[in-house]
Amino acid sequence: MAVDAGLRDAGGSVSGLLRRRGRTDRRPPRERGDRTRSFLVTFIAIVALAAFLSPLARAAMFAIKDTNQISQPGSPVYPADPATFEYEGELLDIYSVPLDGGTRELALLKPGRTESTFVDPANPVAQPIVWQGSWRTLTPAWVFAPRWENFAEVWELIDYPRLLFNTFAIALIGTIGTILSCTLVAYGFARFRFPGRGLLFTLLIATIFLPYAVTIIPTYTLFVELGWVGTWLPLLVPAFFANAYDVFLMRQYFMTIPTEMDEAAAIDGAGPFRTLVSVILPQAWPVVIAVAIFHLVYSWNDFFGPLIYLSSKPELQPLAVGLARFNGVHYRDPGLIQAGTLMTMIIPIAAFLLTQRFFTRGIVITGVEK
Repeated sequence: MAVDAGLRDAGGSVSGLLRRRGRTDRRPPRERGDRTRSFLVTFIAIVALAAFLSPLARAAMFAIKDTNQISQPGSPVYPADPATFEYEGELLDIYSVPLDGGTRELALLKPGRTESTFVDPANPVAQPIVWQGSWRTLTPAWVFAPRWENFAEVWELIDYPRLLFNTFAIALIGTIGTILSCTLVAYGFARFRFPGRGLLFTLLIATIFLPYAVTIIPTYTLFVELGWVGTWLPLLVPAFFANAYDVFLMRQYFMTIPTEMDEAAAIDGAGPFRTLVSVILPQAWPVVIAVAIFHLVYSWNDFFGPLIYLSSKPELQPLAVGLARFNGVHYRDPGLIQAGTLMTMIIPIAAFLLTQRFFTRGIVITGVEK
């Protein structure tokens, strides 16, 4: 009996231990709630991303569509042409015809109000099929037919190589000027101590809140007096005098670099400029690339500035102005307009995708409080 009791006690303890382990292996409610919230956040992000990209997808579909399809009601979303079939030297339209409880795609031979005659494209030598009903109630059949030639047509119509060169030159020169000027100004605010530094930096940041419309007339008047209207100078020269937004980003990044490295370089005999080139900039590539991408995209998409200063010089205009002029002439061809728009977007998107790792790092680190 003592042995049985001991076995029962041992069995009971083992079974109790197994039950306790079973309870510990179960997933806690908090973890299940975290997984549910993670799924909901991911789902909402995917829906938001799809809604955000839907206009771009629609533009891509329009870019390879024929103008007749765009203007035709009931046409499919994808690029397509009405399906046709050649019968005895005549081109017949194909419709989806309900027959025998199903639907068949037949070529319309003789249309009629109450009955129509069709030919089966799969078996044209067979007897024509007479269908009772109005053919106008039928749905036409479509075949996938992208119009890739829309891009080639836009390339020729708006002299795309010339506009692309103008845009690339303005954006590249302006980006170089922005990087050089903003780097020097940000380095001065981040490392040098001089009277009124805080006040000057506050005034610089305050210019961010100055509306662009307020400075249009004075700036245009100044460039007219200088004789720069009709040239690229009003679009390029201001880039070499820095701007508050990019200076702020670069200053914040420079302040995250320890000053001890500057002191070590000074002990080795390096001056301020040598320290900037050899110590600061090698560690600041993420923010430099971020500023370059910011200005490249801004300059690439800038419309108002080139429109004002280059309105009398079509040969100097960038893509934004040239494409707007093209849209005004070919407003009845939305496929060509969307094709030109997509061609204009390719380079900024490619530049961002190639440098997104450095771009994201530069933006994140500039947000660190120093």
